[in-house]
Amino acid sequence: LGTAPAAAPEDEPEMAAASQFAAIPFAALSGQVPLPVHGQIVARFGQDDDVGGRLGGDIVKTHSGAIVTAPSDASVLYAGPFRSYGQLLILNAGEGYHLVLAGMSRISVRLGQSVVAGEPIGAMGEARVASIATSGDEESGPELYVEFRKEGKPVDPAPWWADRNSVRAGNDT
Repeated sequence: LGTAPAAAPEDEPEMAAASQFAAIPFAALSGQVPLPVHGQIVARFGQDDDVGGRLGGDIVKTHSGAIVTAPSDASVLYAGPFRSYGQLLILNAGEGYHLVLAGMSRISVRLGQSVVAGEPIGAMGEARVASIATSGDEESGPELYVEFRKEGKPVDPAPWWADRNSVRAGNDT
């Protein structure tokens, strides 16, 4: 009898997250989405990808072992290895929006799981062994690829990113 009431509060946060997911459309998060990993955007949507195409997302250079967090409330559509991209996640953010994150060494969520914005979902690996950069760890750190898609087509994520300078002073020094 004493355990039944204790179970109800544990269920409430899940229900609240589900209702928040429906109540705040991804499109309304413009200017509010933090980068999913601590780092610096080194390549942007639409730039040449060095193999004859254009980037469909942004590339964030980070550090070895960096924790990757969910950019928004979503559900996991795919979690696992994909070609040479390392571990890849596809998140359903609702209303036709999907978030693709690639380049992690470890994923800590599973298919079908609901995640909330800021929740840890994976981790980056070690710095690239192939890198021959001489100016320190920043140059050889791992990179996270982040792509936002609407109805299956890549869209520029820049309008969604929160102003990093107001949160993390001194990143660009």
